[in-house]
Amino acid sequence: MQTPSQPILDVDGLTVRFPVTGGVFLRRVGEVRAVDDVSFALGRGETLGLVGESGCGKTTVGRAIVNILRTMNYGVEVEGKILYHAAAGPADLARLSRRAMRPHRADIQMVFQDPYASLNPRHTVGRILEEPLRIHGRGDAAFRRVWVAELLERVGLPPSAAERYPHEFSGGQRQRIGLARALATKPKLVIADEPVSALDVSVQAQVINLMQDLQEELGLSYLFVAHDLSVVRHISNRIAVMYLGQIVEIGDAATIYERPLHPYSRALLAAAPRPDPNVRRMRAKLTGDPPSPMNKPSGCPFRTRCPIARPACAEARPPLELRDGRLVACPYSE
Repeated sequence: MQTPSQPILDVDGLTVRFPVTGGVFLRRVGEVRAVDDVSFALGRGETLGLVGESGCGKTTVGRAIVNILRTMNYGVEVEGKILYHAAAGPADLARLSRRAMRPHRADIQMVFQDPYASLNPRHTVGRILEEPLRIHGRGDAAFRRVWVAELLERVGLPPSAAERYPHEFSGGQRQRIGLARALATKPKLVIADEPVSALDVSVQAQVINLMQDLQEELGLSYLFVAHDLSVVRHISNRIAVMYLGQIVEIGDAATIYERPLHPYSRALLAAAPRPDPNVRRMRAKLTGDPPSPMNKPSGCPFRTRCPIARPACAEARPPLELRDGRLVACPYSE
């Protein structure tokens, strides 16, 4: 498996636990291990696709990287290392306070899933795009106006859009505005959290092509979070497949798409719609519902739904092992 020669991000043993409270005094009665010992590396100029079902922890990984979980959720616990290789030296983002994180926020931006909820409806588009520049002290008012107009042109919108409000735009146009906001501070790394899932198929292609063009032009690195393996394959260099908070397969995008090894990866690929009815589809039948993150199965987390599960799968969690050019967490995948 090819690993990044010049990584911009190293995630090592990332674990995120959310407390579960109950009773009159809201005492802690349990926890949800949303992300469980996740590790991967992202190279400079590379796109890593992070795929899996809803609720598998993909969005939590992205929010942990930009270090906003503690602000959004009281009592959340984040363990492991999120090493960002900045120009001034590596920094462990998981250990930084809000104040210590601020110098890195200009380099690490996020595009959110819902283009209808991620933009402030009370602000004009121009003010929305200027806000990151004001926060990080980038230029004067004249510079910001010129840069906002250039950002809008880069994402395919006219400069006059700066005077309008988000409700005046379609979903695809709003997502372009969200992408322009992420690019305002000239970041090195962009976390794209399901950026096209709320859009029509034709608009999805436009946004993905735009992201690829901007990546080539600006040298961006993407962590592309999605649940559709076919969409991720189009934009990603490598793919990491998550299930119940754990990575079960990671490797080259073309390799995983053409011959997935883990049973869950096969099921995801089989569920992806194909435009050609004559193409022979793989069949990967899953039984049952995903287990609760509060009560995960012992051993392999996928064993309760796996068509090739064996008694030994309940004894220990299988490690990621190199097989056929990728890492797979299943000793029986062949």
